[in-house]
Amino acid sequence: MKMRTEGIEPNEFTFVAILSACIRVLESELGFQIHGLVVKMGFLDSTFVANALMGFYWKFTGNLRLIFNVFDEMPQRDVASWNTVISCLVKEGMYEKAFELFRVMQGIGCFRADFFTISSILSACEGSNAFMKGKEVHAHAIRTGLEGNLSVNNVLIGLYTQCGRVRDVAVLFESMPIRDVITWTQMITAYMEFGLVDLAMKVFNEMPEKNCISYNALMAGFCKNGEGLKAVKLFIEMVSEGLELTDFSLSSVINACALVMDVKASEQIQGFCLKFGFGSNVCVEAALLDMCIRCGRMADAEKMFRIWPVEHDNSVVCTSMLCGYARNGQPDEAVLFFLRCRLEGTMDLDEVTLTSILGACGTLGFEKMGEQIHCYALKTGFVTDLGVLNSIISMYAKCGNMNDAIKVFDIMPIRDVISWNALIAGHILHRQGDEALAVWSAMEEAGIQPDTITLFLVLSAYRHTNLDLVDDCRKLFLSMRTDYDIEPTSEHHASFVSVLGQWGLLEEAEETIENMTVEPKASVWRALLNSCRIHLNTTIGKRVAKHILAMKPQDPSTYILVSNLYSASGRWHCSETVREDMREKGFRKNPARSWIIHQNNIHPFYTRDKSHPLTKDIYRGLEILVMECQKAGYVPDTSFVLHEVEEHQKKEFLLYHSAKLAATYGILMTKHREPIRIVKNIHMCGDCHTFMKYVSIITKREILVRDASGFHCFRNGQCCCKDYW
Repeated sequence: MKMRTEGIEPNEFTFVAILSACIRVLESELGFQIHGLVVKMGFLDSTFVANALMGFYWKFTGNLRLIFNVFDEMPQRDVASWNTVISCLVKEGMYEKAFELFRVMQGIGCFRADFFTISSILSACEGSNAFMKGKEVHAHAIRTGLEGNLSVNNVLIGLYTQCGRVRDVAVLFESMPIRDVITWTQMITAYMEFGLVDLAMKVFNEMPEKNCISYNALMAGFCKNGEGLKAVKLFIEMVSEGLELTDFSLSSVINACALVMDVKASEQIQGFCLKFGFGSNVCVEAALLDMCIRCGRMADAEKMFRIWPVEHDNSVVCTSMLCGYARNGQPDEAVLFFLRCRLEGTMDLDEVTLTSILGACGTLGFEKMGEQIHCYALKTGFVTDLGVLNSIISMYAKCGNMNDAIKVFDIMPIRDVISWNALIAGHILHRQGDEALAVWSAMEEAGIQPDTITLFLVLSAYRHTNLDLVDDCRKLFLSMRTDYDIEPTSEHHASFVSVLGQWGLLEEAEETIENMTVEPKASVWRALLNSCRIHLNTTIGKRVAKHILAMKPQDPSTYILVSNLYSASGRWHCSETVREDMREKGFRKNPARSWIIHQNNIHPFYTRDKSHPLTKDIYRGLEILVMECQKAGYVPDTSFVLHEVEEHQKKEFLLYHSAKLAATYGILMTKHREPIRIVKNIHMCGDCHTFMKYVSIITKREILVRDASGFHCFRNGQCCCKDYW
């Protein structure tokens, strides 16, 4: 303005400078006025001014139409003009249009692509996974003498990483005459993408200079490869060295805490974020919510959700909460939350949402709702998603409907290893070992490569076969490394030990554990201990119990097992000490819970539960049921009460177990001769198992109970598990 008042007329350099200044200081209004002045004074014909205008419009509007208007009206263009338009197209993800413009530029002949052009086109190749086109552009860069250009090579590292060419990435990096911090950081990202954590750390340690972005790349790589503890340690190093912490740094360490699933560490990192003012950042908030969910802190997640800002997108957070309820053993809460969100219109149904709610329906045995979700998926086209179809198979199997599970599997146009695993797991859940092995044979014939879960399931199937197929099971177990390149884990050993124990080969089972090359987990010993209980082998059982008691518990299930063993042997003080230690470490025992779905409502019961509206009727009915069963020969087995109380109190404890309460409610509320369907979150105790047999006799009803071991079908005093569970 001062120039104009003093009579000095601006030229093209003035306009370029002022437009650049507008971009730097974010002065959009002045920039629009300058455009008008440019047109008025006839400087739109200037290539430099037009280029500056295109840069200005991209910065403030992102409107490609305005940019192309300027570009199309240019009487003369230079390389920078083409570069500006091509880079804008790439940033907008319009890769084919960028390629087309690049071909037009090359066809004109008077323009030679520079490093900026090549870098932009290589970015387009990376974004569109156009690997062959990227190789062509790379060859063009070599022909035009740009093979040593730092910017081009940095983009090439990203391209070859995206295309999964680790060898090409390594060769390119070694051949680079110049490297900067971006180069080194990209190599860290590349090696982490390929799962080469050690090489990524080597590159990081050799970096001549590091910045917070380098640290962030390494930390994100650790998280990507499941190395949560290393990521947390790296974050502590960043804090101690006073490096800049960005929202990406915080999101990565929060994700690391979620991977470690350490409750105390998650609470500390949440406090750190709040203390330093990151709590109001939407990315950090979302990561904190996810961390709370994955660490089992659903109460804290609910608090965060209740105060979630209205202006932020709620759909993603709602999906996270739904997944959290499903993952943390609260399937009924998941269903209620899902219904509420759908009523309020705050949740978009996508593949993740459908997979989670189908999982919750399967856990609950809520088949009617699962069918409705299946119908919705059919109507909306989500049945084309492999993950949704796999979840539908699993849902039907868990709800006791193997026929529909098989139908869904049979009509699938494409199947992956998870599809086969879901069907095999369904048969095992129904104790249909021969059917599971038939699916396994079909899977091998189809040429599907099994994963570690497949082999665990197939080994487990041999527990439920009609004939003794231990030799086949042993052959599979011993061939895992050679035939399938899968190293047997503790889970595989536990499954094989269960099969040996099932068929009475307890000595071989014990020998198998003793010959393990790694320290056996509690689950392996538990498998043998259960077999000793079934076959009444106290000699081996005592030796197994000693091994378990000598172990230092690392998870809730081992704590409970050790505590129960102490209780069973009358060492009540030791049992309480173990439980106290468990409480101090923040572990919780999930209380025994049984439920029935009646009239589309979930009716849950806990041991000695009196919260149900029909409690009086249920308790009175149960007392009558017990008396009738006792007349038929039922005798309560108080050995399953692991509490230091009098004998009469033990009988009272047994009387009001959750499965008995659920069965009584089912009998009271359903029609005569209608099957009773019960789901239990843990293994059914031996006394409840015996009780259900007698109930099936006196009520002439079929009672279906799904517990942690699978389905029990009680009919005429017999159970389909043949008392092996």
